[in-house]
Amino acid sequence: MKSIKKVVLAYSGGLDTSVILKWLQENYGCEVVTFTADIGQGEEIEPAREKAKSAGLKEIYIENLEEEFARDYIFPMFRANAIYEGEYLLGTSIARPLIAKRLIEIAKETGADAIAHGATGKGNDQVRFELNAYALNPDIKVIAPWREWDLLSREKLLNFAEKHNIPVEMKHKKGGSPYSMDANLLHISYEGRHLENPDNSPEDDMWRWTKSPQEAPDKVEELAISFENGDPVAINGKVKKPHEIFHELNAIGSRNGIGRLDLVENRFVGMKSRGCYETPGGTILLKAHRAIESITLDREVAHLKDELMPKYAKLIYNGFWFAPEREALQTLIDHTQKYVNGDVRLSCYKGSIQVLGRSSSNSLFDETISTFEDDAGSYNQKDAEGFIKLNALRLKILGKNK
Repeated sequence: MKSIKKVVLAYSGGLDTSVILKWLQENYGCEVVTFTADIGQGEEIEPAREKAKSAGLKEIYIENLEEEFARDYIFPMFRANAIYEGEYLLGTSIARPLIAKRLIEIAKETGADAIAHGATGKGNDQVRFELNAYALNPDIKVIAPWREWDLLSREKLLNFAEKHNIPVEMKHKKGGSPYSMDANLLHISYEGRHLENPDNSPEDDMWRWTKSPQEAPDKVEELAISFENGDPVAINGKVKKPHEIFHELNAIGSRNGIGRLDLVENRFVGMKSRGCYETPGGTILLKAHRAIESITLDREVAHLKDELMPKYAKLIYNGFWFAPEREALQTLIDHTQKYVNGDVRLSCYKGSIQVLGRSSSNSLFDETISTFEDDAGSYNQKDAEGFIKLNALRLKILGKNK
């Protein structure tokens, strides 16, 4: 690994990656290229450019990837209604393949022979970054400083920064946030410190995006989401780009106290982890997407999707976005979305979402058959007798042997 000449670093400009940048220069004697992505985290990313320049870097990549993130990663995942372990909407997981893809592309553009990331050796992100990277470039070398160095505490990181004249923001000197946080267009997550005891309640001032349901407006907010081929394309009749859809849904969900989650999940590396999440727009979208599917999907297709969804979600959680089995499942899922078109009306109120109605030109809901009134012969109720008897046959046979 010491033969590395150039490395592309996933760089935020914060304490950890600023230390990593200098550490790479010292320990590998290599040229460093930084890559900073705006995927809707809501923070200014341009300061990372000046920090990288001050470290003597010449190749600095800062890119807004919000639209690609929403269109090519979030939307395909939501076509599957993917949730991990029954609750988690995969906000961190789905961002990693996009970042890994750009790291590999930039490595090719700049002639770098390695990439580096700031994920720790205990978490899922190291796996996600590296599996996705290897899928795209089997020969790439990966440097994961947290698996190599001895700077395993905030104090040691601060001491290293001071020793090497690395600018450190006051929030880091004072201890910073009591949580490890990750934010993007889909969600914001909180882990560590106070949350490490799963019996500790989340502190009220932890939540950054959403109002508490108790403090949300005492007024119902209604909205309509339009779908084409399973993807949201408009809100309240106004067509928007994929990332704009999420910005608006996040705003609606946040002010109505929607999308908070406190979860103990099973990490891929084997340990349990407690995390809290805010996914306001995604929570609304999942409700709406299932509603439009309820009238446009055939029963067996819908049930098959629900059976496959946990497998699909697990693949994303574990870092297998570019694996052939995920791509195969995506082909099937996308095929089911051909007629998932129409409008869903919803109401948001103090943390809850209700479906008010759904309509589609591709609806499979036939009122003439489903009605409790006179169906004019559309359905012969006598047919149900034979249906029941055939399904009961094996049960009756088994019953005689009890």
